[in-house]
Amino acid sequence: MKENSLSNENIKNLIYTIRGKQVMLDSDVAMLYNYETKKINQTINRNKERFPEEFCFKLTERELEIVWSQIVTTSKNIKYKGRKYLPYVFTEQGIAMLSGLLKSNLSIKVSINIINAFAEMKKFLMINGQVLKRLTNIEYQIQENNKKINNMSNKLQQEQNMNQRIFFNGQIYDSYLLIIDIIKKANNKILIIDNYINDSILKMLTKKKNNVEAVILTSNKSNIEKLDIKKFNEEYPILKISKTNKFHDRFIVIDDKEMYHLGASIKDLGKKCSGINKIENTEIIEKIISL
Repeated sequence: MKENSLSNENIKNLIYTIRGKQVMLDSDVAMLYNYETKKINQTINRNKERFPEEFCFKLTERELEIVWSQIVTTSKNIKYKGRKYLPYVFTEQGIAMLSGLLKSNLSIKVSINIINAFAEMKKFLMINGQVLKRLTNIEYQIQENNKKINNMSNKLQQEQNMNQRIFFNGQIYDSYLLIIDIIKKANNKILIIDNYINDSILKMLTKKKNNVEAVILTSNKSNIEKLDIKKFNEEYPILKISKTNKFHDRFIVIDDKEMYHLGASIKDLGKKCSGINKIENTEIIEKIISL
């Protein structure tokens, strides 16, 4: 038999990755050993106990398609697709076992070349796997940083929107959402001052954090029932309502340190042109709270 002169580089091109293992097709193994493929397969069938799955296994149709996708040369593609039966593939251990069964000087030399090619392929995959892992980690960090930047940008935009907003006729839902965002900021206490409050504020206060105390200062003109307050407290404590005639304008104070001035009663926001402005002066906030 004529000795095959394929280089390690050429042999590496005959190694494919299937089931997480590097393997070689029976027809390529036969070509390297200068045997017919059917004789290689006959050797396997006669010595099945020597070829467990980690040494040799038959491809499924799907796996064969994967191998075809890894084959670049068109002529080879046609050659493999013309086969009537699903091929066997050999791992590095399977090649070593097959070499001992073929018993020829050529098989020993070819097996050494094949095993060396497998070793080089493993080294290549290991090095490139480490590089890929580093690149994946870098990409993950970039994605995480982009998320943080976007969150910060959104938060800054949200803060800017809260500081000063003008609502025009028909922007009822937009104004409702802004009040909800302000309520969600509270960690301890929400103070709402509005002479014309109604039960719509209860729906908004369901969005507050757990155990945040809500205090409403309103006038006798407000339209909110004691029964509604009682039911609310059973599920979303704590809500307190007091009557007063000290205020004309509407305010929301968050945790005794942030205050928003409302140009209209909460129930009427968005029905006509009105605004919401954040008050930055701490002295004013303290005076309002102390009234």
